[in-house]
Amino acid sequence: MGKQFVVIGLGRFGGSVTRTLLSLGYEVMGIDKDERRVQEYAPILSHVYQADSTDDQVMRELGVRNLDHAIVAIGENLQSSILTTLILKDIGVKFVTAKATSDYHQRVLEGVGADHIVHPERDTGVRVAHQVTSKNMIDYLELSPQHSLVEMIAPPIFCGKTLKTLDFRANFGCSVMAIRRKDNDLVVSPHADDCIFEGDMLVIIGKNSDITRFERTFAD
Repeated sequence: MGKQFVVIGLGRFGGSVTRTLLSLGYEVMGIDKDERRVQEYAPILSHVYQADSTDDQVMRELGVRNLDHAIVAIGENLQSSILTTLILKDIGVKFVTAKATSDYHQRVLEGVGADHIVHPERDTGVRVAHQVTSKNMIDYLELSPQHSLVEMIAPPIFCGKTLKTLDFRANFGCSVMAIRRKDNDLVVSPHADDCIFEGDMLVIIGKNSDITRFERTFAD
């Protein structure tokens, strides 16, 4: 898939992100100070380390700066969360997503350079993993253990084509439930002859396996 991720903090939220990234086929490094969590993820992660993410030298030695995207999923320790985010940006990590526990926490994380902020009370680990793996993904909602709904920016290759031409059902196993135009006009249950234009948002529903295949096709 190309992109390489590091998840720092393997608690409930970070673990959910990690497992979803793995299910999508991405390479993931895990880091946590708790030895028990490291042992828990050792069977599924080829690179998982017990380490202090607030030690910049340790982070450099682990080669974190060579990865494409870091996700700071540290829990209630605000100081560690903020310092880790600062270190990641300082050593040159390209993109950092950080978990915030309050609006104040978010403002500080933004101040030290976090590129994207998530709030675990509204952003599940599964949703965040899907969002960070696709530049087109806006939102992701699990409807059931087998089905999901996603909202995404129409890939450029779709522009100028009709739904009939794209044949979502045959090619991706998914259905387009709605199209949101750039002017916020919402086309619900679009017709086969409706055309997709640049900047359109597509609301797509399907089986998780088909949604994942669709995401992988247009992830990068």
